[in-house]
Amino acid sequence: MSLADQTRWLDATAQAELVASGRVSARELTEAAIERIEAGDAVGSRPINSVVLRWFDHARELAAQLDDDRSMAAGAPFRGVPFLLKDLYAGYAGQTCSGGNVALKAAAPVARADDAIVSRFTSAGLVTLGRTNSPEMGSVPVTEPVAWGPTRNPWNLDHTPGGSSGGAAAAVAAGMVAVAHASDGGGSIRIPAACCGLVGLKTSRGRITSGPGRSEAGLAVDFVVSRSVRDSARMLDALCGPGIGDAVVAPSHGAPYADQVGYDPGPLRIGLLDHHPVDGRSIDRACTEAARTGAAMLESLGHRVEPEFPAPLSDPDFTRRFMAVWSAGRAVARDVYAAQLGRDLTEDELEPHNWAMAAFAAKMTATDLARAQAAGDRFARQTQTWWTDGWDLLVTPTLGLPPLPIGTLSSTKDDPMAGSRIAAEFAPFTAPYNVSGQPAISLPLSWTESGLPVGVQLVAAYGREDLLLAVAAQLEAAHPWADQRPPHPVPPS
Repeated sequence: MSLADQTRWLDATAQAELVASGRVSARELTEAAIERIEAGDAVGSRPINSVVLRWFDHARELAAQLDDDRSMAAGAPFRGVPFLLKDLYAGYAGQTCSGGNVALKAAAPVARADDAIVSRFTSAGLVTLGRTNSPEMGSVPVTEPVAWGPTRNPWNLDHTPGGSSGGAAAAVAAGMVAVAHASDGGGSIRIPAACCGLVGLKTSRGRITSGPGRSEAGLAVDFVVSRSVRDSARMLDALCGPGIGDAVVAPSHGAPYADQVGYDPGPLRIGLLDHHPVDGRSIDRACTEAARTGAAMLESLGHRVEPEFPAPLSDPDFTRRFMAVWSAGRAVARDVYAAQLGRDLTEDELEPHNWAMAAFAAKMTATDLARAQAAGDRFARQTQTWWTDGWDLLVTPTLGLPPLPIGTLSSTKDDPMAGSRIAAEFAPFTAPYNVSGQPAISLPLSWTESGLPVGVQLVAAYGREDLLLAVAAQLEAAHPWADQRPPHPVPPS
């Protein structure tokens, strides 16, 4: 059996242990990952299409440096472990990023310096092999950009791996790498984690710096998708902390997050939301059953679960207000892309939904945006009050529908928002915690009858990633998912 086969399903912690012990070199791990990527992204006529920018020679050089200079990244938790960046922001010095856009793909502007999180990935000892597919601007919960084509779900190639970190999730789920960069502004870590059977933690606002180019005070956070809770915990230890000029800094837990794996938090009081919180709206039965399955698992661990959830989640106007802020973000992203190109983008160079949202934002007044943001601030305070009133966690489905067939969210110039209407049905449970700034994690605790993963989401009070990781580790130990592996791709020989 080749090393690519032997290490395919090892998590990042186990791979790092191989390098630290001297049993495997960083070079060898890197070549094994390259072999898996080349095989997995070329399966028949329908490739998974997860890794769209490939820096294999650069990765080989970095791995060789790690092997030849033992002082380089000495003591780093993931020294020599292969890694992938998302094709959205996260500047990497000397390399390109397309943001899923056809014009940026063609122009291929090169970053002059590392963003802070990329520097932290490198300091953790990770060997970056390239970038994973992302929808243009990361604006939809599937990964089907015109620039690169659709990424397919390793559990069923006819279905989406979710988005916007769909390329990252597909690569990890298929065993190409053990962990990959992801980001989440409305569910973009948790959605693909749910679709691909992975662990997807959205951290608290201000837990990890977004410097130097973006603000921690907004909706989005950067982190990873992984296959094990311990990888997510150890990665959080490596990445957490403020940077220069951060607008928001989450309070420190005061102990390593890795110590939460195996820690008994004692019996907790947990609310259960197993239906759409807005009257008159519904979710798929498989998603309801997943939440109930998760609740039963939690009860078997000694926790008390009751059918209760924060009242603000029932506000029917939440999506409208969220989309006002989201649309403004598309207008800003369009300007960022234009600055990188040195010219304005034409309508043909932006996908219809992003052009439409940016155009909508241009019609909003400053007062309109301020009102939407103020409503979001009120929502955050009111929602967080539920946790201060005696609740420890909330359990929900991660999604309202199982992984969608490829093409379901397609939009046209004639109906640019067609996909967005379905997206609201697909992902009604994730965006509230981007607005509130709270940490939430999706765990692979359920599957449909046809074999597609269905995620279960746990939400904690602001700053309590420690509690999420402790309970997630309890669930992983009692109901392990490591042996649940997708049928695609066929492993390399």
